[in-house]
This record gives sequence, structure tokens and C-alpha cells, in this order.
Amino acid sequence: MSLSLTLPIGFRTLFYKEVLRFWKVSFQTVAAPVLTAVLYLLVFGQVLQERVQIFEGIGYSAFLIPGLIMMSVLQNAFANTSSSLIQSKIMGNLVFVLLPPISYGAFFAAYVLAAVVRGLAVGLGVFAVALWFAPTELLAPAAPLWIGVFALLGAALMGVLGLIAGIVSDKFDQLAAFQNFIVMPATFLSGVFYSVHGLPPFWQAASHANPFFYMVDGFRFGFFARADASPWLSLAVVAGTLVLACAVALHMLARGTRIRN
Repeated sequence: MSLSLTLPIGFRTLFYKEVLRFWKVSFQTVAAPVLTAVLYLLVFGQVLQERVQIFEGIGYSAFLIPGLIMMSVLQNAFANTSSSLIQSKIMGNLVFVLLPPISYGAFFAAYVLAAVVRGLAVGLGVFAVALWFAPTELLAPAAPLWIGVFALLGAALMGVLGLIAGIVSDKFDQLAAFQNFIVMPATFLSGVFYSVHGLPPFWQAASHANPFFYMVDGFRFGFFARADASPWLSLAVVAGTLVLACAVALHMLARGTRIRN
């Protein structure tokens, strides 16, 4: 059988394996992140609902929900690829993925697509629970196409970044450094809980240099047709960052960086 005929089978098998890996423990990988987001909503939403209004006519809980959904999507997409790759390295079973005739492109696509599936599954879970808090605003989004675009691009971008982190990390503490010092701060400083217009000029500039801000802001625009930045600018930044991250990840996979040695 030629290599071109085995690649689709290899991709489907690897993709199925990656989806099954997180779905078998969905109570931990899907339900737990949903619960965490709901706790944020209960605490911040209840405390600040009557005290803070970001957009006129939109309560704080309604403003907060899209940010929490996107935060959950991003963090779990990153966690899926990064944890899978580092576990395979440490347990020594990565060789069984590398031995079959699977191209680095199929390897890349299977891991990233599985990360998108997990990120969207968690995001849908948060959305379903959050309907109880703001059904009017969530059931009638102003621009649903933007919601889908930014959810897919954001999950794909974080899946790629998780793949890069998994490639360069050899131990769990190295991977934890990516999560604790890059992903977590960038997510929390992306406007999930606030509008960047309320920040001092320096922090406004810092927020606009954060690609995570554009993912969250563009996603929120899909619900309310109001945002801190133009959705087209957000789309350009997110898409450009995704292309750059894909180029880096594919280059590393093609060279076998820290995988084949």
C-alpha cells in the first residue's frame, strides 16, 4: 500500500486516539473545567452584577459569560495537546506514534483537531450552564458567525501552542512553566473579567499587545456587537498569530525537534 493511501488512515487513527484519550476521563477533562468557569461566574457575577456595567444595557454577568467561555476553550485546547505529548514522552510510548508511516502534517492535524474538539466541548458545556444566568443575551447573539470563527481560530491557535510547548518540554515542570507563566497570565489579562478601556494607558497598550485579548474580544463581539477593538482587527491578529504558530510547529515536527532523539 502506498504512503499516500495510509496517511488518511493514520490521521483518523491518531485523531480518534487523541479524542478518546480525553473523553475517557471526561469528568476530569470536560466537567471539571465547566465547574471552574461556573464558580468564577457565581463569585464575580453575583458580587459585581449590581456594581459594574461595562456596556450600556448589558449586565455584568452577561458581559462576563463570553469571556469565561473563551477562557475555558483556550486553556483546555492548550492542555490537550501539551499534556498528551509530554505524557507520551515521559511514558515512552511516543515511539509507537512515530513508527507508522504518518506524515508530520497528519500528526500535526490530528493533535490540533483533537484539541479543538476538547476546547469546544468545554466551551459548549460552560455555555449550556451559563444560559441559566443570562438566557436573553446568550440565546439571541448579535453576530453568531463571529462567535464560531473566533472559537475555532482560538481553539486551533491554543492547540498549536500546546503542541509547541509539548515538543520543547521534557518534564512536567517545564510544561507547567508554560501554563503558569505564559498561558494563565495572558488569559487573565485578556479582558475576560473587565474592559481594557478602564485600564491605565500603559496596561491598555500591554493588553493590545496580547493576542489573547483579541480572541476574547472578538468572541464577545459575536454576542453583543460591541467590543473594545474592531472584530476585523481581532480577526487579523488571531489569524496571523495562528499562521505563525503553525509554521513554527510544522517546522519543528519536520525536523523532529526533541521528538526523534
